[in-house]
Amino acid sequence: MSIRTATVERKTAETSVKLILNLDGNGHGVIDSGIGFFDHMLNLMTAHGLMDLTLACDGDIDVDGHHSVEDIGITLGQAFKQAIGDKKGIRRYGTFYLPMDEALAFVSLDISGRPFLVYDDGGEMAPMIGGYDTELTEEFLRAFAVNAGITLHVCVLYGKNSHHKVEAIFKALGHALRIAVEKDPRVDGIPSTKGSL
Repeated sequence: MSIRTATVERKTAETSVKLILNLDGNGHGVIDSGIGFFDHMLNLMTAHGLMDLTLACDGDIDVDGHHSVEDIGITLGQAFKQAIGDKKGIRRYGTFYLPMDEALAFVSLDISGRPFLVYDDGGEMAPMIGGYDTELTEEFLRAFAVNAGITLHVCVLYGKNSHHKVEAIFKALGHALRIAVEKDPRVDGIPSTKGSL
């Protein structure tokens, strides 16, 4: 099996992002977004997804984290789309429930070529976790889903602690991606009756 990797750079007046993604890695992350909590979340997604991710972002975080988080989502989505290649032999779908103490998150996705995001954070989210604006979780997920070409459903079923809720989302996303990109020896060609994704 060939290793599925991609290197993507994105430069705008607001951010400069460079990343290397390996979908067939061992969960190793070297991540510097400029936002500590977001680095932690991406490292968790990487570890639980058994992908390798090297990422550096120089963004205008003196304004806020929005541009950096969104542009990382765009760049990661583009890298994912490149790395997944022709999609032959993949499982395509991935679903995972993840408990994080009192919080429970659910992620279900389809590497469909039809980008869509459904997002429900369960309500009552603290506005900030450290230097991270919790509203940016949805912005990251949307940017990633649109640029990766995946249908992505994310729901926090319940929970009180905002850190736990966001952490459960990123860990569950890693697991769901890991399931969906996995090669299934019983799948012959593209996993679609249409013959394309």
